[in-house]
Amino acid sequence: MPAVAHGLSASQPAIAVQVALPLVDRPMLAAGAWFSNTLCVTRDGRACVSRVVGDLDHADACRAHQALAGELLAWLGEKPRAIAHDLHPDFHSSRHAAVLAARFDVPLIGVQHHHAHIAAVAAEHGHAGPLLGLALDGVGLGTDGAAWGGELLRVDGSRFRRLGHLQSLPLPGGDRAAREPWRMAAAALHVLGRNDEIPRRFPQQAGAATVAAMLRRGLHCPATSSMGRHFDAAAGLLGVCEVMAYEAQAAMRLEQLAAAHGPAVPLAGGYAIDGHGVLDLRPLLAELADCDDAGLGAALFHATVADGLAQWVARAAETQGIRTVALGGGCFLNRILPDTLRPALAAQGLEVLGACRLPPGDSAISLGQAWVALHRLLEEGH
Repeated sequence: MPAVAHGLSASQPAIAVQVALPLVDRPMLAAGAWFSNTLCVTRDGRACVSRVVGDLDHADACRAHQALAGELLAWLGEKPRAIAHDLHPDFHSSRHAAVLAARFDVPLIGVQHHHAHIAAVAAEHGHAGPLLGLALDGVGLGTDGAAWGGELLRVDGSRFRRLGHLQSLPLPGGDRAAREPWRMAAAALHVLGRNDEIPRRFPQQAGAATVAAMLRRGLHCPATSSMGRHFDAAAGLLGVCEVMAYEAQAAMRLEQLAAAHGPAVPLAGGYAIDGHGVLDLRPLLAELADCDDAGLGAALFHATVADGLAQWVARAAETQGIRTVALGGGCFLNRILPDTLRPALAAQGLEVLGACRLPPGDSAISLGQAWVALHRLLEEGH
């Protein structure tokens, strides 16, 4: 693994992490994502990742992002060869990246969110060849315009292919469902053919009958393959978190309950993998819908999800002829999931790469964008 150094010097802007690059680099800037935004510049054989700016959902953070981009470009000391950004066109980071690319008259390189998650892990480990990537998070815009978040990818430098994804769940009310786990539980009940249970399962939620009607009619219910939303659905079904006070509260509560309960045996028949690479967790959600022990349900959820993921990856490794898998995305901030998944993958003879000095969540996205963009420039001879 290449050396990773921490710390600042007087001549640098707010650089948090530096990663040595095992390939000929080009000076460039990567603009990062929306949540936990960081930026990354490459120079002198290093990728230099900034401090975390924050979530780009208010004016002060957007201004701080722009100011830091200016500082990093000035520190770069030469014209960047490219500007990289997330595919989502409405991110402030994406919009400002387009402004900078036009200003410098250089290529603007869009990088799919989950490709960047896996590329960040590859960059940390200096892994330049093909690998499988298991990208699990809350949301990222997919190449088909849908909300992704439970993705099995084949990644090879600047290229990736989606080998599989989680069976989609509807998002009743769109983004609001990401803040209210009871809505994801309602979505699970709906896909299980139990829509009529929604109002009586959530009597404290004034909109429960409306959400049930929305799901029946398919109104304002975009689909998502997000693992984060599956965590929310499980928490809502178990009655441990109906509305979140802060990001990832439902998932954290599930982890706490599972840790307190102790390991569980994966649910027999708790998932299915079809011939198109879709991992379906609906049998597990059906079990949780009738579980009256939240601790057991949380432990069962973690054990069964890890078992399903391990089998999913092992099948892809066999068909793709790849024995290395990278784990990326904010769901791996949960400790039970990787601690269960890693030995299961190793038992299949797979080499497992994970985030080291950078967290697996969105603060690493800028590093992944830079890694992908550097490969693109090298491949195109720039």
